[in-house]
Amino acid sequence: MLMAILVPVVLAMAAYVAILLRAVVQRKAVPTLEAIGLGAVVNFFDTLGIGSFATTTAWLRFRKLVPDRLIPPTLIAGLTPPAMTEGIIFLILLGVSVDPTLLFGGALATGLGGLMGAPLVARARVWIVQATVAVGLLLAAIAFAMTNLHLFPGGGTATGLPMLQTIIAIVASFAFGVLANFGVGNYAPTLVLLSLMGMDPRLCFPIMASGASLMGAGAGARHVQIGQIDFRIVIGLTIGGIPAVLIAALIVKSMPLDLLRWLVLVVVLYAAATMALASMRGRREEKAGKVGAEAAVA
Repeated sequence: MLMAILVPVVLAMAAYVAILLRAVVQRKAVPTLEAIGLGAVVNFFDTLGIGSFATTTAWLRFRKLVPDRLIPPTLIAGLTPPAMTEGIIFLILLGVSVDPTLLFGGALATGLGGLMGAPLVARARVWIVQATVAVGLLLAAIAFAMTNLHLFPGGGTATGLPMLQTIIAIVASFAFGVLANFGVGNYAPTLVLLSLMGMDPRLCFPIMASGASLMGAGAGARHVQIGQIDFRIVIGLTIGGIPAVLIAALIVKSMPLDLLRWLVLVVVLYAAATMALASMRGRREEKAGKVGAEAAVA
């Protein structure tokens, strides 16, 4: 049963990388050194449990490397190959210990959610994207703080869940896949949900990583097709990210991260605040524009 999810992840990675490389070649996109370095750093620590969505979003926002609207699709398209590398590694190392129904169902649901959510972010108003990203960053900051203060659910030793809880987890995974298109990572909510249900937290990683892999492949391919991404940043994140994942997972494996989480928390809160302010400003401008248009018609 492990092969039933491992093989699709490997094939999805090969297909997505081919789609991405074709688009990059067609657009003659050249990765920036900053994007390559960013991809290496965020994916290295993502593999060790920090997460990459919030950190990447915070840096892109802080450096103004891409417009706010393009941040979620750009990071999904660029972080997907490293996430898929993580997924393959975690499936090989830990996947055999996880209940196959939960593993396969959760991963597939996250992938479908990502695929169906991709067009939503492409059509959403800028201020809505900004507001959603701000909320996602705030939730990530809360997760960093809870982790350092040891307030996250301790979890149990279960390798699977009863049928009702399995269904709830699969439905929730679909929602996490949709939200990922708006820059809300699936790692923290999946870990909290499954730990509260009694899962062994270590066994949440193959579920989270394989789900992120399929979500990224589906959503990333759609975003590449839509074209509303910065391909220079995307290919840079990929080039820097894959070797960093291999180093973290196979060589470093673990390291003290508490201080780093506090530092990241400050940066993420700053990015959330600026994104929220931009969203409110955009909403006010949209309202003012509507009022002006109505007055002109009258």
